[in-house]
Amino acid sequence: MIAETKKETKTSTVKPKVVRKKAVKKTEKTEEIVLEKKELEEEMPLVEAPVEKKEIVEGVKRVYLYAIGRRKEAIATVKLFKNGKGEITVNKKKYTDYFRTFELEQIISAPLKSVGQADKVDVEARVSGGGLVGQAEAVRLGISRALVQLNINFKKNLRKAGFLTRDPRVKERKKYGLRRARRAPQWQKR
Repeated sequence: MIAETKKETKTSTVKPKVVRKKAVKKTEKTEEIVLEKKELEEEMPLVEAPVEKKEIVEGVKRVYLYAIGRRKEAIATVKLFKNGKGEITVNKKKYTDYFRTFELEQIISAPLKSVGQADKVDVEARVSGGGLVGQAEAVRLGISRALVQLNINFKKNLRKAGFLTRDPRVKERKKYGLRRARRAPQWQKR
């Protein structure tokens, strides 16, 4: 019995050595990964400049800034062209034809008017999903974000007016046992 206990202690002392070797390998790998991350961070710039893309229309290259706006279920992708005439198109239609009410037209043109760029840039938006009000507010957010890329000094006025805040209110999910999100079935006495 004494010999058996000695064998057990010997085997138990061997196992931690193997575990220690594995732990050393893991730390070496993590050190290599940390070094690779540091090298990548040094190569990448800390502040990213806005990406200017080019679009060829009728043989002329037009430089634009790109931004996305969202509201409820609506998603709008906005291109803001520099040196424009103040034209705003939504889904390849003039914005007054797409949004027929005065209030929706005002929602879209508000960020451009607040920074004084209404007649200096062209806006082209593609919007899908949701209703007209959600789409109009999604386009407004996209225009505001593109204007901030155009000139960072516009951010203060747009933030103060509330145009850069993404409205987080969305439809609440339906719960089981209820008719809608919160509407319960009519109570019956018997």
